[in-house]
Amino acid sequence: MEKSRILVVDDETIARENLEHILRKDGYDVVTADSGTAALKKLSNTEFDLVMTDLKMKQVDGMEVLARTKEQYPDTEVVMLTAYATVATAIEAMQRGAYHYIPKPYKIDEVRMVVGRALEKKGLKDELRVIRQDFCRRVGIPFIIGKSRKMQEIIEMVTQIAPADCNVLIFGETGTGKELIARALHQQSNRAEERFLAFNCGAFTEELLTNELFGHEKDAFTGATTTKIGLLEAATRGTVFLDEIGDMPASMQVKLLRVIEEKSLLRVGGTQPVTVDIRIVAATNKDLNKEVEKGGFRKDLFYRLNVVSLHLPPLAERRDDVPLLAHHFLKLYTEAQNKTIEGFSDEAMEILTNYEFPGNIRELENIIERAVALCKDSLITPKHLPQELEQYSFKVYRQKVKRLPTLEENELDYIRWVLKQANGNKTRAAEILGIDRVSLWRKLKRWDLNNSAEDESK
Repeated sequence: MEKSRILVVDDETIARENLEHILRKDGYDVVTADSGTAALKKLSNTEFDLVMTDLKMKQVDGMEVLARTKEQYPDTEVVMLTAYATVATAIEAMQRGAYHYIPKPYKIDEVRMVVGRALEKKGLKDELRVIRQDFCRRVGIPFIIGKSRKMQEIIEMVTQIAPADCNVLIFGETGTGKELIARALHQQSNRAEERFLAFNCGAFTEELLTNELFGHEKDAFTGATTTKIGLLEAATRGTVFLDEIGDMPASMQVKLLRVIEEKSLLRVGGTQPVTVDIRIVAATNKDLNKEVEKGGFRKDLFYRLNVVSLHLPPLAERRDDVPLLAHHFLKLYTEAQNKTIEGFSDEAMEILTNYEFPGNIRELENIIERAVALCKDSLITPKHLPQELEQYSFKVYRQKVKRLPTLEENELDYIRWVLKQANGNKTRAAEILGIDRVSLWRKLKRWDLNNSAEDESK
């Protein structure tokens, strides 16, 4: 079983070493810091299960250590230690998120009891997070996949801001997984037990947009035979994901701003405000800063939504994640299609890794689904991938050549490679090369390749 990690912060050497000795004797992994400044440095790159810090220290005191710990690692528990115990400081520490407040001199048994309970609470939080993630997998909600530095930063940011209950604005190209991130924010928030509702602001006319978001009263217009609750009202106490927020009409921007500021709305045809309690996560593939400058998006709404912003990188900027995602989708679609495919050939994976993916993760998923449908072998190979990826296969092939080739060598090698991909079918090879069959025959004759290439008629 992995040891719990505890950071002990105290500028008094004897006090720090005594507490370290007690905790190590109890089997904990203990790291010490002789000042608040040193503690912040350790916290910048290491997460601890528990932080035990003295209150009175020079430059950076215990309250600052508490604040920074909770800012970076909301689930890490903090216990305050001080010889200057007062009711006021104890209350302030608890209000800022401290688990407990122990006055000095303390009893060893008291410290052991508090540490045990604090770590038990941290363990329950970790267990709950794992259960939620497992639940999401079982009910079909995807989870964030990525080992690249950029995605690790995104994942850490999601974990950090999810419990904060602030509005979030997600920027990213189409297909980068903006809704996935929005769901992750919801799943790790205090609203996780309530509804998550997603809405595409660019998919409706202004009239339908108003009706879908705000609902309407009975007889508000012709055909309104009953009262309808809108999406914003239906999601109260939960999270609303507004995709393509940059396409929202100006009049709707005003109405949404009022909902955020007043925490209430009016149904179409209504006169009585309806109270709503929602967290808004919005997303766009547009540069909203430029839209604000041009007057296409309200500045006040932009600031209300952009409390925290996340910028999702395109898949071409996180190539390290392509193998992980490819294997994830392979498992997903082999199970769905009841097939047994072990993985990818080295060449197929090189092609995928070098491809630019203008459609991002969504395009990769479609490519893998297609490959699984076409594959009758134990591995996905280049022949199962779309034709437009062939240029990247040749790019990978060329990367293995150490010296720069001549133009004639380049043409010769490429024709050989295309013939191989076409299984010797000259008509098919000519189509890929963009030339007629006679022109290909002449090139093959010039290089004496006609005998080595298998004709389609054979």
